[in-house]
Amino acid sequence: MSSFISFENVKKTYTMGEVKINALDGVSFEIEQGEFVIIAGASGAGKSTILNLLGGMDTITEGKILVDGNEISSYNDKEMTLYRRYDVGFVFQFYNLVQNLTLKENVELATQICKNPLNIEETIKSVGLEDRMDNFPSQLSGGEQQRVAIARALAKNPKLLLCDEPTGALDYVTGKQVLKVLQQTCIDQKKTVIVITHNLALCPMGNKVIKVRSGKIESVHINEHPMDVDRIEY
Repeated sequence: MSSFISFENVKKTYTMGEVKINALDGVSFEIEQGEFVIIAGASGAGKSTILNLLGGMDTITEGKILVDGNEISSYNDKEMTLYRRYDVGFVFQFYNLVQNLTLKENVELATQICKNPLNIEETIKSVGLEDRMDNFPSQLSGGEQQRVAIARALAKNPKLLLCDEPTGALDYVTGKQVLKVLQQTCIDQKKTVIVITHNLALCPMGNKVIKVRSGKIESVHINEHPMDVDRIEY
């Protein structure tokens, strides 16, 4: 039985003038469905490149990427657009909410472009914001805005949730609240959640930890007993 996500000797080279930069240099790993995965590494290690390739926001130079039995690395532009629309939920460092829409309308917006969306109000409730549905982003704290972004991504009912430094703009306490929501989402909804971070202290909370260095996989570690976010100090 094949893995839910598979990177097979993936290379990504950027050409800048006469200089070639190998952002990824022969990366291979596998992720199972329903896993909470931490991809960790220093700035410039290649972890965001992995996320961009997996999310269909960039294309590979060599190798193969498979998601749920489909070779997404061979998709044309139309196929890639549909993949991003239906299969992937994105959570970025800086929320990207529409300022003149309420919390509920921001989440609702995402459901209008997908096939099988989740119940909007139930999804908002799952991130603990049922009392703020009619608030605008400017009336919410940073942590609340990030939880809206998570609800928006989840409401699409994607196959996987990709989170790029989701606590990067948040303070310690708020960051842990957001991580708690992501961890609980993985457990409750059996979603495959992938978190990109430079913060190695978060590694114990993942089912699987993939460390990246200089465009290569440094290590892949399985946590048999992932730590609850509440117990993590960083």
